[in-house]
Amino acid sequence: MTLLQLRVFVAAARLGSFTAAALALHMAQPTVSEVIRRLEDSYEIALFIRTGRRLVLTRAAEELLPLAEKAIAAAEEAERALRAVKSLDGGTATFGLLRNANYYAMADLLSTFHAQYPHVRLRVVGLNSVEVANLVRSGELEGGLVVLPLDPEGLRFTPLRRDEVLYASANPEHVAAPVTIADLAERDLVLYDAHYGWKDPTRRQVAERAQLAGVTLEALIEVEQSEAALSLVAAGAGDTFISASVVRHGRTPPGISYASFSPPLYDTIALVQREGGSLSPATAELSRLARTMLAEE
Repeated sequence: MTLLQLRVFVAAARLGSFTAAALALHMAQPTVSEVIRRLEDSYEIALFIRTGRRLVLTRAAEELLPLAEKAIAAAEEAERALRAVKSLDGGTATFGLLRNANYYAMADLLSTFHAQYPHVRLRVVGLNSVEVANLVRSGELEGGLVVLPLDPEGLRFTPLRRDEVLYASANPEHVAAPVTIADLAERDLVLYDAHYGWKDPTRRQVAERAQLAGVTLEALIEVEQSEAALSLVAAGAGDTFISASVVRHGRTPPGISYASFSPPLYDTIALVQREGGSLSPATAELSRLARTMLAEE
C-alpha cells in the first residue's frame, strides 16, 4: 500500500467518482481506475460498489478511509517539517535564555546553530526566566529556555532536565549537613536576582517551603548577578544558594563550600512557547538543538 494509492482512494471516496478524483489529482481517469484496481487486487477485497455515476463505499473502504486520511496527514506534516529545515537560509530566530545560560553550554548552542545555518539571524535575549516567559506570552519572543516554576497561563512548557540547587557558605559549619528551611531562617542570606526577588523561580520554591514550614526568610543583601552574590559569600557576608551547574563549571570563588537542601531542591529547565502557537522554522530548529544539547550535557 503506497501513499499514492491512499491519496487516490481518499479522493475517490470523498468526491464520489473516479472522474472527479482524476480532476482533483491532475491525473487521467484511467490511471485513477488502475490505481484503485491494483489496491483492491493486492488485498483481494472490493473498496467501491460501482452503481451508476456514484461510487458507494464498501465496509472495507469505510474502515480504511479515516486511517488513510491520518496517514496522508502525517506524511504531509513530515514533508512540511523537512522542507522547513531545508529552507533555513534566511529569517530570524527569536529566543530567550535563562539568566545562567552560560553554565548550560548555551554559547555552544548558538555557535552550532550559526555554523549550520549561517544566513539565519539570531535574536537571543538573556533575562530572568520570569521575563523570558512574559516576552513569550506577549509574542515578542517565539520561545526560550526557562527555569520552572512559572505562571503557566498562555504558555506550554516542555521540561528538559533538572539541576540541583545547592546551599553555599564560607562557614564550613553551615554546610556540614543537608540544610533545612529552618536553617535558612536563622542565617544571613545574600541573594541574587534582586529585581525579581521572590518571583524568581528558584527563590519561589524556597519561599513556598518557608511558608509550609511557618518561617520567614529575608535577604540581608540582594544583588543582581549570581557572581556578585558568590563573591560576597566568599568574603563572609552571608550564605546563598546556587545551581549545581554553576559549581560544576568551576567559576565560583575559592573558600566556598556546598551542601544539598533537606529535602533536595531542584531547578527544572524547560522549553517554553505560547500555548497553541507555532514556531518559525528557525526557532523550531534552535529549540531542537537546545533540547539535544541539554540532554547530552
